[in-house]
Amino acid sequence: MANLERVDARPDAAPVEADLAEREAAYEKFVWDNLKRNYIGHYLHGMLGMTGFRLVNAPTFLPAYLFALSGSNTIVGLGLALQQMGGIISPIFGATQIEHKTKVMGAAIWMGGLARLQVLGMAIAGWLLSGQPLVIALLFFMFMFGLFMGTQRVVFSILMSKVIPISRRGRLQAWRNATGGVIAAALAYVAGRYFIDANLFGNGYSTTFLFAFVLTSLGLTALQWLMVEPEPPTVRQKTRFRDRLKDFPALIRSDRGFMWFMIVQMLTVSGRMAVPFYILFVSSSIELTGANLGGLTLAYLGADTLSNLLWGYVGDKTGFRRIMLLSIGLWIGATLLLIESEAIAGLMGLDVTIPIFLAFFGLGASQSGYMMSAGTMILEFGSRDELPMRVAFSSTAEGIMASAGPLLGGVLAATLGYTVLFGTSMAFLAAGLLVLILMVPEPRTSRLTLQG
Repeated sequence: MANLERVDARPDAAPVEADLAEREAAYEKFVWDNLKRNYIGHYLHGMLGMTGFRLVNAPTFLPAYLFALSGSNTIVGLGLALQQMGGIISPIFGATQIEHKTKVMGAAIWMGGLARLQVLGMAIAGWLLSGQPLVIALLFFMFMFGLFMGTQRVVFSILMSKVIPISRRGRLQAWRNATGGVIAAALAYVAGRYFIDANLFGNGYSTTFLFAFVLTSLGLTALQWLMVEPEPPTVRQKTRFRDRLKDFPALIRSDRGFMWFMIVQMLTVSGRMAVPFYILFVSSSIELTGANLGGLTLAYLGADTLSNLLWGYVGDKTGFRRIMLLSIGLWIGATLLLIESEAIAGLMGLDVTIPIFLAFFGLGASQSGYMMSAGTMILEFGSRDELPMRVAFSSTAEGIMASAGPLLGGVLAATLGYTVLFGTSMAFLAAGLLVLILMVPEPRTSRLTLQG
């Protein structure tokens, strides 16, 4: 098949320079020679960028805002479903646009910038609109945010795989997520108490989203200034979008570990159906004041901060399959703790806020571990030339399940109650954990075995 042939990144190179082994060695040398600069660039981008996106994606502010405006679990589920739906097709389209390019930094700036503009749109909508028009505007911006984030995920995964060696990716993510988590947790507390409760500048939620936009934009700017991107020794030929779709079956069949990993992702992402409803569930036990919202977000993001250091270093040393196992198990346990928070508080004579905050702490730690392990493991399957499409296919598969999940979650919450919703979520997580244990090998070990 012609579209699977490798193409020289520099077709005009001299015959000696065209030797693949020589070019691979030069590529590897470039990576290590520029590691410090690229490491700092990715660190700043992740720290500031993910700080802002955490405020938008945390299962507190945006779901609570939508619920306060609409009073409907279904609208909350619809918003999260639209956000995920936006990311279904865009990763594959994005991958076909960059997989034949030797440099992708320009695409990263465009996609990253457009994703950030949607957060700014949420902020402006809150100041200019009210009632149903505001709800519709928020749903629109959530869909567009998911659309551009789907493509951004592919591009930034490629950038990291190009400039950060596999043995350093875990600690990079650990430190950038940890420091970013400190900032996000502190800002979440400030946003809840001083932005939302005080209705700062006329709309505390809009002020929070504006801060998120500024932080994420600073991170993108830092990456653009600092990163030096190498040209890979080989790239794929340019392929039409519809022709590339036909390659999916072969891509999956070529690596059974990747195939089962995809199934784990789809099951686990289905378990996310409960995420936007965590905060709504606890509203029957504690009042959702700005201070409580900020405190719960602080617990969620604080756990993200502390656990990332553990996840990153253990993942670098042992591989990220172990991190995924631990994080899914913790996710199930934290969800169970949340369901039984009132019973546990009564049994132990505690204030109900204590088990609730512990549950949110566990949920934050588990989510960070899962996201780090899933995002890193996908980079370790298969060949480098097929990486953009593997990441795209992974994102699309996740998007399909993640878009259906919140809608189903909203219906379950509205008709059968939160306990049934959370129980269904835990069942999906348990199924994903079982498949991971039985069917997915550690890709790093498999790669070393094949090389040996």
